[in-house]
Amino acid sequence: MKRRDFFKASAAAGIAAAVPSGLLARLASQPPPSPLKPPASGAIPVAFVLSEGAVLIDFAGPWEVFQDVYVPSRGGAMDDQMPFRLYTVAASTRPLRVSGGLQIVPDYSFANAPAPSVVVIPAQKGGEAAVEWVRKSAGKADVTMSVCTGAFLLARTGLLAGKSATTHHSSYRTFAMQFPDVKLERGLRYVDSGSVATAGGLTSGIDLALHVVDRYFGRDVATATAYQLEHLGSGWQDPAANAVYAKAALSTDAHPLCPVCEMEVDPKTAPKSAFNGKTYYFCSDDHKKAFDQAPARWLSS
Repeated sequence: MKRRDFFKASAAAGIAAAVPSGLLARLASQPPPSPLKPPASGAIPVAFVLSEGAVLIDFAGPWEVFQDVYVPSRGGAMDDQMPFRLYTVAASTRPLRVSGGLQIVPDYSFANAPAPSVVVIPAQKGGEAAVEWVRKSAGKADVTMSVCTGAFLLARTGLLAGKSATTHHSSYRTFAMQFPDVKLERGLRYVDSGSVATAGGLTSGIDLALHVVDRYFGRDVATATAYQLEHLGSGWQDPAANAVYAKAALSTDAHPLCPVCEMEVDPKTAPKSAFNGKTYYFCSDDHKKAFDQAPARWLSS
């Protein structure tokens, strides 16, 4: 059964809104986010920007969040009560492969995609066409959000310049090096800068999407959505839930970490470089090359 059909069958019984009162009371004490104004009726279009290699959970997680939102106060029509309309957009509508080899057929190309109110950018390579489309679309969108290293594509648009942002913890140093005009926030589940927002790695995108729902429709609707998803974590209300990543992982002789991405490596086979009398090991030749160009900057980033 499709999710919308399920809600049609169960809405009268209030299944979607059956949230324990204790949970609502506990969350009510959290400060509300800056609101977004939804239309009085009709759809809120959400565009998911894709290219080859896009990370599945980065966009599948937020997709599930937005499609499960149910707002009974919006009137009698189910299409109004489930307000988000989701679509994928890419350089073309030819099939592409995302992480794990899953094949996706984009709904639209950048040339003919509808104007979005929300833009979601998962981790991906993304060419200049994607950067330009995001830059153009963000001007009229309510919020443009990245997930994981999708922050790199968003930063390339210039929309994060002078703002705070986050990304996957393994890319903190790389992001800080590439975008010194963006204030990198380590150890946050997401960073909301108003019209642009960035999530940490992977599952963090689910929490940022719930936060966006909160901004549109309030805490009760977002809580009901999280409850429907059986998503019981508190990260969507508390960005500091990622605090464990605020401090860089410790590299030791027994367990050396790549100084670029903090991946554990095997010193017997890993590429290595010496700097200031210390040997550093790398997960790849590319990371060794990047480090060798500015070792002091990498170590201080």
